[in-house]
Amino acid sequence: MPTPRDPVADLRRIAFLLERANEATYRVRAFRSAAAVVAKTPHDELVARAEAGTLAKMAGVGEVTARCVTESLAGEEPVYLRRITATEGADLPAEAAAIRAALRGDCHVHSDWSDGGSPIEEMALAAADLGHEYFVLTDHSPRLTVARGLTADRLRKQLDHVARLNEALPDGFRILTGIEVDILEDGGLDQEDELLARLDLVVGSVHSRLRDDSARMTRRMVTAIANPHLDVLGHMTGRKVSVAGEGDAAHRKARTRPPSDFDLEKVVSAVLEHDKAIEINSRPDRLDPPKRMLTVAREAGCHFTVDTDAHAPGQLDWLDFGCERAALCGVPADRIVNTWTAERLTRWTASHR
Repeated sequence: MPTPRDPVADLRRIAFLLERANEATYRVRAFRSAAAVVAKTPHDELVARAEAGTLAKMAGVGEVTARCVTESLAGEEPVYLRRITATEGADLPAEAAAIRAALRGDCHVHSDWSDGGSPIEEMALAAADLGHEYFVLTDHSPRLTVARGLTADRLRKQLDHVARLNEALPDGFRILTGIEVDILEDGGLDQEDELLARLDLVVGSVHSRLRDDSARMTRRMVTAIANPHLDVLGHMTGRKVSVAGEGDAAHRKARTRPPSDFDLEKVVSAVLEHDKAIEINSRPDRLDPPKRMLTVAREAGCHFTVDTDAHAPGQLDWLDFGCERAALCGVPADRIVNTWTAERLTRWTASHR
């Protein structure tokens, strides 16, 4: 008889791959919900239900996920998992693969404390499985209410929670504390200075009034870059691009957004003057900054991060997209700060304070 597989691991692997492929949230949720139900169900009951064909009668388990569990218990790789694995993308080109191999972590990650879909510990375990040595937890700041941004009190609680998690996580991996702080209209940062000073790394991003005129947006960004608490300029143009296969053409068009208008030379000069980094955002719907801007910043000598801006475990594997763009624009790996160890990275951010 074939050795039974772990149905929970198979369901979670399917959810991870669906997230990585940027599939619809409801589809991912179906597999994660089923995995949670199966994990709580005694093995003997699962086997009995699989034999009786009643797995789908369990709350949180549907016909598709029940079929996956049945196949897994029978020692077969679920057909659904085989199909997803067979349609994975091609290998990275050599230059991009070299950058990906050099990355030690991710400086822009969200959890369900703000608008992410998974607990911090689940994101951390997924990152460790990918070979990361660290990631920076960067949930949103209070002004972004639509994303359940963290008030000062909630951020303090999160810092305590992360400290406890780090004691329990596998050796060789740690969560660095951080925030994706809103850059306000006057260039200020949307969180208390005392709290920002406690964090390992601060990503600053513009999320509002993205259509401001060039002069106003430039002042706003340059002021934020000069702030000693900011370390990384996140998704610098704020653009959204169409994602192939995501809904019909009208839906994709509705989700696009043109880049903000600003004086790139002044922004790049400020980044260099204050020794900050520009984020290469790997999200398929952002891919920000555009290659032209990325090339200008590289030629000027800027530092960078390659980040996923992940909101779910599978999205942590989006680093490939950012590495491809970095390689295409000639960004050297030694100028990407998350190729550094956590100790070197945090010494660099501390130097800004």
